[in-house]
Amino acid sequence: MVEAVAEALGVEELAADDAWWRQAVVYQIYPRSFADSNGDGIGDLPGIASQVSYLRDLGVDAVWLSPFYPSALADGGYDVDDYRAVDPRIGTLEEFDDLVATLHGAGIRVVVDIVPNHTSNRHVWFREALAAPPGSEARDRYIFRRGGGPQGEEPPTDWTAAFGGPAWEPVGDGDWYLHLFAPEQPDLNWANQQVRTDFLTTLRFWADRGVDGFRVDVAHMLAKDLSEPLPSQAELTAGGLPDGTHRLHDRDEVHEIYREWRAVFNEYHPPRTAVAEAWVPAHRRPRYASADGLGQAFNFDLLQADWDAAAFRRIIEENLELARASGASSTWVFSNHDVVRHATRYALPNGTDLRAWLLSGGVDPQPDKEQGLLRARAATLLALALPGSAYLYQGEELGLFEVADLPAEALQDPTWIRSNGTERGRDGCRVPLPWTASGPSFGFGEGTAHLPQPPEFARHAVEAQAADPASTLAFYRRALAERRRLQGDESLEWGDERPDVVHFHRPGGWACITNFGATPVPLPSGRVVLASGPIDGVQLPPDTTAWLEPEGLLQELDDITD
Repeated sequence: MVEAVAEALGVEELAADDAWWRQAVVYQIYPRSFADSNGDGIGDLPGIASQVSYLRDLGVDAVWLSPFYPSALADGGYDVDDYRAVDPRIGTLEEFDDLVATLHGAGIRVVVDIVPNHTSNRHVWFREALAAPPGSEARDRYIFRRGGGPQGEEPPTDWTAAFGGPAWEPVGDGDWYLHLFAPEQPDLNWANQQVRTDFLTTLRFWADRGVDGFRVDVAHMLAKDLSEPLPSQAELTAGGLPDGTHRLHDRDEVHEIYREWRAVFNEYHPPRTAVAEAWVPAHRRPRYASADGLGQAFNFDLLQADWDAAAFRRIIEENLELARASGASSTWVFSNHDVVRHATRYALPNGTDLRAWLLSGGVDPQPDKEQGLLRARAATLLALALPGSAYLYQGEELGLFEVADLPAEALQDPTWIRSNGTERGRDGCRVPLPWTASGPSFGFGEGTAHLPQPPEFARHAVEAQAADPASTLAFYRRALAERRRLQGDESLEWGDERPDVVHFHRPGGWACITNFGATPVPLPSGRVVLASGPIDGVQLPPDTTAWLEPEGLLQELDDITD
């Protein structure tokens, strides 16, 4: 049945490799900001399809598409009106099918975002809930509670939402609904069997269209304990609870949901994959990444780490051990649609308060962009040498920096409004990509872009970098090609432990070394395959990573290939 549907849709079949995801390079596309095919200022599916050759030449194994579903964009598309449709501003189902076929034809797999914690307030279920009376079956799909006070005029608790403001919204009849994010994102009730069953239908809908995997948004928040009496906000944040017993986050019973999902994934050949966005303590990640669960979980530890050799080594050791415990592979990520781009983070002193820096318009402190890009390239080359899968965010291969000085009237992130202007939000990493060095949106589309691009995007444009062998784009292309050539078993051996240096060996004898210090260090023996920055002689400069292989290994590999 599954294969018949795929054939009817014209979906290309890639080689049936059950383990393709274990050491894959996955490129995240934020569809509204990748490429605009019709000049309306919003990126779309045909725009992505027009750049498949770019993705193929970059050398990625898969793309992850952030939400493209119908949405009022109260939260950049993470407020979903319909989980089994495409936003008309972004494309059609037919264009989605064409994109999948085109990507598969280029040897690139497809991962899509799934947003199970909440729908939008325009979803048919929520409209039904608002039209239904308190205590109704329609309201039971969501989390409604009677308010306090004689007429229910007070919120059920003093809980606050992630984007600021109260977490409860009144509906006018004494009932309030829970939204742990924006008011336009009512939380679903995952104790309701209809919710569970409908999401299984959604997973099959996209898997039948050729989708290879899913990125699960806030995977740790689905299961909740809302038994009375409800705790206060202070009690929620007090901590000290045993693992798996927090009222709203990372409850043990969430894994019952993902066992049901895994059964659906295993109906397909190869099985569909999933990766959890689970902001949980490191020791709690293996359950999300287990073989009877989602199969993989994001490791955000390097993303949050200072530029420090000891911190990087500790994080790598811990996460490789956690991967072994789960039977999965680790994931390595430095940037995504929710955080300040890592070229910018590394341009700032360790410990910089990024929220305060964004509120300053990106000038206090002044970023050292030369240092930031040097360190970003070094960090990326280090991560690409590690066993596990690497997740790249669109534009990092161009060396893009955070756009921290967007005008207030252009900001779209709900955090800006809900915080009353005390947090700038995430728009600065979502500014549309520059494809050409000129034009009203640097080749993003024929018109202007939905978020304004800074003039410096001209020198970062694909057109400006494509023919420059020293560019960041050329560096990424070569790094991904060499990674594929050198790929081996998921193991490493540490080299000599030296202050300010991270050094390890991979199967086949090749090595990776990164200098986090302020002075050059001696390079190990071997032929330099690739470096993140200029190397002169036998010294590794500061803020630089190099890959080395034993002399003669390349010829041996050529002989085997011949």
